[in-house]
Amino acid sequence: MEMIGSTYTFNARNGEKITLRPVVMEDAGQIVDAVKEIVDAGEFLQKERPRTKSEEEDFISDCRMKGNMYTAIEKQGTVIGIARIIKGELTMKKHTGMFRTWINSKGQGLGIGKEVMDYSIQWGKENGLYKIWLTVFSENKIAIRLYEKAGFTVEGVQKGQVIINQELQDEWYMACFLKKESE
Repeated sequence: MEMIGSTYTFNARNGEKITLRPVVMEDAGQIVDAVKEIVDAGEFLQKERPRTKSEEEDFISDCRMKGNMYTAIEKQGTVIGIARIIKGELTMKKHTGMFRTWINSKGQGLGIGKEVMDYSIQWGKENGLYKIWLTVFSENKIAIRLYEKAGFTVEGVQKGQVIINQELQDEWYMACFLKKESE
């Protein structure tokens, strides 16, 4: 993976050009619009409503100020998803980062997720993280396979943590270790 600065461009499975790049303030409206579809589906995103444009702008500013990764997934000049790593704020947790991502229907099934994972893990390494962790619902099999292929392993399970489509699901905690403990 060759990243120029922190921008990375590749071709999706269908040949379309996809760009991963740091989110800029001007992306706020597109992010709010793109996440709405996933929130409305109510399955795998831990949000009950999209942020307002103003709330998104505040979040972008906060991420920038704290040195967190907040990446836009762009297709044909439009943001179709995001990936982010929020570093631990407490001194005792600064060596870790919480990963979150979503891609709306315009980008699903195109092999974008693997590139996002590689990009995010590379960012974690370049920023000295020991591990990146995430949570995923047990029925989100596509995401779980993606995370496992990227090197994530299950660290823990919260049984019956969520109700989705009137059914209890577990929430898995997964982590990818970027450094050996001796490093």
